[in-house]
Parts: sequence; structure tokens; C-alpha cells
Amino acid sequence: MMLALLRRLGQTLFVLFGISALVFVVFFVTPGADPTARIAGRNASPAVMEKVRREYGFDRPLPVQYATMMKKLFITRDLASYVDRGELVVPEILRAAPVTASLVCGAALIWVVVSVAMGTLAAAMKDTWVDRTLMMAGLVGISMPVFWLGQVTNLVTQSRYHDTWLFSWVPGLGYVPFGESPLGWFRALVIPWIVLAVMFIGIYSRVLRSDLVALAGEDFIRTARAKGLSPVRILLWHGLRTSMITFVSLFGLDFAQLVGGGALLTEVVFGLPGVGHLTYQALNNLDLPVIMATVMYSAVFVVMANAAVDLLYVFLDPRVRDGR
Repeated sequence: MMLALLRRLGQTLFVLFGISALVFVVFFVTPGADPTARIAGRNASPAVMEKVRREYGFDRPLPVQYATMMKKLFITRDLASYVDRGELVVPEILRAAPVTASLVCGAALIWVVVSVAMGTLAAAMKDTWVDRTLMMAGLVGISMPVFWLGQVTNLVTQSRYHDTWLFSWVPGLGYVPFGESPLGWFRALVIPWIVLAVMFIGIYSRVLRSDLVALAGEDFIRTARAKGLSPVRILLWHGLRTSMITFVSLFGLDFAQLVGGGALLTEVVFGLPGVGHLTYQALNNLDLPVIMATVMYSAVFVVMANAAVDLLYVFLDPRVRDGR
């Protein structure tokens, strides 16, 4: 067990190194482009260009440039955005991360609970009108782009019907820190939570329903029936537990990429100053240090989540635990 954990840790570190090297090459070793000018930003003065060149070691060999960049990003954390008047990038990301985490955690709770309920109910009532209705609702959720659903929601709750009793409680666009007002935090995020969760509810409920239906013909399910176990226990204990392997795998990767900035559209539509919104602003301003830092931030979350999912397999699947 310990050997497997150490092996997985080594693989994770190797993948992170590969991603960081690839990001560095894409951003700074592209032929025909001066990395100094990219970091210094548009219309930078010669003095600023010279300062950036010395600070980042762009007059030295590539391995030194890579080591300097990773040191600034992960160790000294003094990577600066010259587009934003010398603002340090890492503290900026750390300020935005709680906003994104609040958005994604709330949405994840909604989509996990609702999709498990929908998928399980649809599988239990396979080929009935309930099954068809739930899967049709899931397909509708998948088909609606999050930015479109968010804009329509804003139109309804912020404009046309904001003064009605139904939506008068909805605050203006933006974010309220939890420490400042827990109720204000909830009100500011509850609609973005639902909007972000809708697509994932459709995907996860359909995947779970498909896995549960496929498992119905497996030997261990037939054995459980032969032992006289109730259909509810068979479905919830044996079927659902086994189906959670696929569910957890999807959840780990989706959750990590959303926390890493994948909720960009939701944050922009609802005016939430999270990591996705920060990336959006950096792309508009061609702010290369911020773009590179957010890409690395996202990559770290995805790789770490993938490693965590592999560890969860040990508890969910006895075959993995027994080394088979």
C-alpha cells in the first residue's frame, strides 16, 4: 500500500514537472517572439524592458530561465504583472481562489445530490415515463450553455422580475465574503450555484443511470437477488456503490478543472471575482504572468485531484485494493 502511494506521488510530481515545462515553452520559447516584451506588456519603456530581462534571466540559457520562472511562481512568489502596475500575481490568485472555491463547492453539492437521486430513480424505474422524463430533463440541462443560461437568469432575476416578491431578495451582481455576511454570501451565490450545476446534473445523472442499468445483469447482482436481498438494498448498496467508481472519477476531474478556473463563464456572467474572472481579464490585457500562473494553478488542481481519485478507488473497488 505504501509503495503504491509513493509510486503515485512520484508520477504526480513528474506530471507537474512536464506540465510546467510545457507551459514555459509555449509562453516563452515560441519562435519569433520576445518573452521580455510579453511580460513587460504593451508600450513598455526601455528601462522596464531591461529590468524584466535581468529579473527573469532572459539573457541567460533556457534552463536558467525555466528555474527562475518556477522559483518566482512557487518559492518566492514574487512573480509580478507589469500590465497591472507591478501587482504580485500569486497573492492576486490567492485572493480570487476563495471566490471560485465557494462557487464550485456549492454547485458541486447540488449537482452530486440531484444527479444521484435522478440517476438512481431513473434506473429503478427503467423504461417508464419517470425514467424518460428524468433523462429528457437531463438532456435539456446538457444542451443549455452556461453563459446563455446565466444571461437569461440575470435578465429574469436582475431586470424584468426583480421587483416581484419571487426575486426581490436577489442581490446585485458580485460577491459578498462569507465573513462579512453569511446570508449575503448565500444570496449572492445561490443562483450561480444552480446555473453552474445544471449541465453537470444532466451529465452525471445519465452516466449513473447507464451504469446502474448495465450492472443489473452482472453476476454479483444476480447472486444478491438469489440470496433474497430486497431490490432497494441491491440497488443502493451493491449497484450504487459499484457505479460510484465512474462517478467519482468524473467528479474529481470536473471539480478540479472548475476550481482551477473552468468556471470562467459563470464568474464573468455573474460578476464574481474568482480565478476564472481573473484569467478572463488577463487574456483581455495579454497579461502573460497572470495567464501562466492561472494555467499552472489549474494544472496543479487537476493533477492532484486525479491522484486523489486514484486513492479513492482503493476504498471503492475491492479489486484495486487486493491488487487484481
